Amino acid sequence: MKREKTPSVYIKRSAGDWIFDIAVVVLFCAFTLICIFPFYYLLINTISDNDLVTSGRVNFFPMLKNEAGKAVFGVQINNYTALRNVQDLGSSVLVTVARTVLGTALMVITTAWAGYLITKRKMWKRSFWYRFLVVTMYFNAGLVPWYMNMLMMGLTDNFLAYIIPGLVAPYNIILVKTYIESIPSSLEESAVIDGASTLKVWLKIILPLSVPILATIAIFGAVGNWNSFQDSLLLMNNRPDLYTLQHRLYIYLNSSSNLGAMMSQGGTISEQAAQSMLNQRVIQYTVSMVSIIPILLVYPFMQRYFVKGIMLGAVKG
Repeated sequence: MKREKTPSVYIKRSAGDWIFDIAVVVLFCAFTLICIFPFYYLLINTISDNDLVTSGRVNFFPMLKNEAGKAVFGVQINNYTALRNVQDLGSSVLVTVARTVLGTALMVITTAWAGYLITKRKMWKRSFWYRFLVVTMYFNAGLVPWYMNMLMMGLTDNFLAYIIPGLVAPYNIILVKTYIESIPSSLEESAVIDGASTLKVWLKIILPLSVPILATIAIFGAVGNWNSFQDSLLLMNNRPDLYTLQHRLYIYLNSSSNLGAMMSQGGTISEQAAQSMLNQRVIQYTVSMVSIIPILLVYPFMQRYFVKGIMLGAVKG
């Protein structure tokens, strides 16, 4: 018996439909290029000849000098290998990686547990704690009280200053709470009937079913920890070994800016200082690229969870 083919449906499109589709594609392609070009520009400046970079001759393609001294298309990775010689950069990378991994993991665990407990009506003063949590999203004491609190708790010049304040994230807790409320209660009830404790229900049922929203808040936490530098700038005054990568980049930026200001005001600086300024600029580009790459690599693997998690976690409050 021959299988009949399903007749295809042909929809006639007008010239206006084609023009609209083409305009939308062109618009989004242009918008994509605008978003990507800053990262691309940063990349080609780090893999081009340093003299060409400082003279502003690298614009669209990586360039190297040939034997005759002319700029030609080419790639080099000397700037990345030279980062090994940058003072204290290795320790800053280790501190930032440790902060991102530990801070994100602990934040996800505490957020998942707090979000789950808030969904339990038998929780003591549940409404009060939930409202108190939401209030902290709208009112902030300010920078000075925050610093005084950190000082009184002994978190200045202390690695724990990167971890403890981020353990409770109100917005993320609300997302997790809302997501957990969308899970059928019958799953939890059946586990309780079988004798499972609250902790076991959370570990065996809630956490596996909450992977999308947990991956979502993990992205928030990882990006925030990786890019943060204000706490390092304010709290680690006597511990340069605890500077984060972003703080170290801030120092490089200030160093070259100060040298540039001296030159623009007619001041005289030594040849060594001028060369230092050029090196600082190249270091800025290279360290900036290094600080961006990990997040760019992680996000594509988490994207499939991100959209699903953020949508389901924001259906209701």
